[in-house]
Amino acid sequence: MSENMEKSPEPSSLPDDVTIEIVARVPISHYPILNRVSKSFRKLIASPTLYERRSQLGYKEHRVYAVLRKTHDDFGFYILHRKVGCSNRLVFAGSLPLMFSSGSYVSVGSKVYGFSDLNALSIDCTSHTVQPISDDPQRMTNKLANVIDKKVYLIGGSYFRAGSWDTWKSEVTVFDTETQSWEPKEDMHVGLGPFRYDSVVMEGKVYVKGDSTHKSFVYEPEERKWELMDEVLSSKAWEGACVVDNVLYYHDRSETVLRAYDPEQSCWSVVNGLEEFLAVKTAHSIWSYAVTYGEKKLALFFLQKHEGKNVIFFAEIALERRQGGEIRGKMESCDVVIEDGLFEMAKFVSVTV
Repeated sequence: MSENMEKSPEPSSLPDDVTIEIVARVPISHYPILNRVSKSFRKLIASPTLYERRSQLGYKEHRVYAVLRKTHDDFGFYILHRKVGCSNRLVFAGSLPLMFSSGSYVSVGSKVYGFSDLNALSIDCTSHTVQPISDDPQRMTNKLANVIDKKVYLIGGSYFRAGSWDTWKSEVTVFDTETQSWEPKEDMHVGLGPFRYDSVVMEGKVYVKGDSTHKSFVYEPEERKWELMDEVLSSKAWEGACVVDNVLYYHDRSETVLRAYDPEQSCWSVVNGLEEFLAVKTAHSIWSYAVTYGEKKLALFFLQKHEGKNVIFFAEIALERRQGGEIRGKMESCDVVIEDGLFEMAKFVSVTV
C-alpha cells in the first residue's frame, strides 16, 4: 500500500471528511510516512480537525518529545518515534528559538509550553509549529513550570533589598492555556532560596525540591498557601522525576535504582524487578530523566557511553502496584534513540495527541 501511495502524487480522491475518518484510525506512528505522500496529506496531518476527530474516537496516544541543545544557539525539537518493526529513535521535528538552558517545559493537551528567563513559547505537536507567548507580567528568574487543570503555575522569584541584605522571594504567576492569558498573582514566600532540583504535581499541589542548601516546599494553589515539604520526601535528592498514578518516581544514579514515593503512605521504596537492567545499562549514566508514558508506564532517558560514543538511551518501563505496597517494574524495551549525545541541555516532556 505504501509503495502505491508513494508513486501517486495525489493518491486519494476521497472527500476530506472521509479521508479524515480513515486517517484518524491510523496509529500516529504511521503519520511520518503519510506525511511524505503528498501535499494534501501533509496538510491533513497538520490539521486540528484530524486530532479533534481522533479525540472523539478515543484514539489519543501518549508521545514523548525532547528539547535538545547542541550549542548555545542550536535548539532542536525531537519526537520519540518507533518505526514499524524497528527500534525507537528520537527524530528531528524542527528548530526552536533561543532558550536558556534552565528553561522548563510542560504539556497541556497537544501543546508543549516552554518558559525561560529569556522568553516563553508554545509548540503545537500536531503541526510542529512554534508560537511566542506574551511576556510574563511578573518578572522572575529560576522558573519551574507545572500544570494543574490546564493552567501553568510558574514558580520563580527575584532578589530584593531587605536592610543591608539581598533576600530571595519566591513568587507564583499563572498562565491560562485556554484563554492564552496571564493571571497575575501576588503569592510570595521569602527565604526559600532560588536553587531547585526539580518539581512535580501530586494531589493538586506543586512540590518543589530545593538543593542541598535551600529548602524544599509545597505550594497549594487553591488556598494560595506555602508549606515546607515533608521531611521524608525531601530526604532524597530527586531530580528528573515524574508522577505515575500519583506516585513519584526517579532514577537514583548513585545507587542505580528506581525509587518511588507514595504520598498516601509518606514513604520511599525501591521499584523491584529492575535490578539487573539498571545495574548493567545505567551504572555510569551522566544524567537521567523519568517521564510519564501513558497508563502505568514511564519512559527513562539516560546519557551513557556506548561503543565509544555518547548516546541517549530510552527504556520503556511498565509499573505494577501490588498488595502490601510493593511496586514492581518490567523493562519492555531499551534502545539507543540518538547518537552523538554531546548535548549541552536535554529536556523531555510527555504529550497526548
